[in-house]
Amino acid sequence: MNRIKALGLAATFGVGLLLAIHPAHAQNPAAWPDKPVRLVLPYPPGGNVDGAARIISDQLQAMFKQPFLVDNKPGAGGLIAGEFVAKAAPDGYTFFMGANGPILFSPTIFKRDVYDWRRDFVPVSSVSFTPLVLQVNPSTPYKTIGELIEAGKKPGSKLTMASPGAGTQNHLVSEYLQRESGARWTTVHYKGNAPATTDLLGGQVDFNLDQISVAQPFIQQGRTRALAVTSPQRLPQLPDVPTLQESGFKDFSTETFTGILAPKGTPDAIVQKLAQALQKILADKSVQERFNVLGSQARAMTPTQFTQFLDKEDKRWIPIIKQANITAQ
Repeated sequence: MNRIKALGLAATFGVGLLLAIHPAHAQNPAAWPDKPVRLVLPYPPGGNVDGAARIISDQLQAMFKQPFLVDNKPGAGGLIAGEFVAKAAPDGYTFFMGANGPILFSPTIFKRDVYDWRRDFVPVSSVSFTPLVLQVNPSTPYKTIGELIEAGKKPGSKLTMASPGAGTQNHLVSEYLQRESGARWTTVHYKGNAPATTDLLGGQVDFNLDQISVAQPFIQQGRTRALAVTSPQRLPQLPDVPTLQESGFKDFSTETFTGILAPKGTPDAIVQKLAQALQKILADKSVQERFNVLGSQARAMTPTQFTQFLDKEDKRWIPIIKQANITAQ
């Protein structure tokens, strides 16, 4: 073999080796997606995040002519799903779709540094924003949040609250209410909204804080009773239910967001392509109506806007978590 041929074979082998070691760089962003894409969720089917994911997955599939698969990986406050995506190849075929808790708070609350949203992910876009409702099982005697709080202040309070998981926004609002009011109750953590709601409906727990997108049908059927909402103003779906601000928690409001993140290192062209697709999808009136029916507002952000939003929420809640020593351990 002459020297020129040997060098050529060596160069070819070297390029092949690099592609094998760094498959993400072999991906042509312009051709993305050319195979199924996974949206990994930290909750089981039936909750707020799952509902939002299934709306957009259908739309993304229609737009890109490739399957967008909803992959539910519940457990550990979202850490299982988050760590899975953080360690996934950054090739544009695995994304993390979560909410406040799994994206921002769970590593702190569980004291497990398995991922950090700044270090391990690239924010793509927000998807939806949903107020929470404090609702009780109708067999309980509580007609107002004031009555519930007073019951929680009594010595030996046996109140129980169903949480969809430690570190979720539902859980943090519950902790906030206890800290601000002096009431106490036992928080029972579940693996998602669906099992928490099941036990609320069955009377195994007294109340929960749930997204209106999940709670509204049960409230309308009389299977739960709404006492307060976390939005800044009363909701058109529940005009007779006061806000937490009206109920004595001054200047407090919060919503559960859903959003999508990519593993760090995902080509920016793919991140931008997905973000732009979501902006188009979530601006569509028919899609917005599907979210409105669930009690959510469809709202996309650019990657830069979503990063700034996450940073603001992180700085708002992480100090509260640490000051209140909120932990799952």
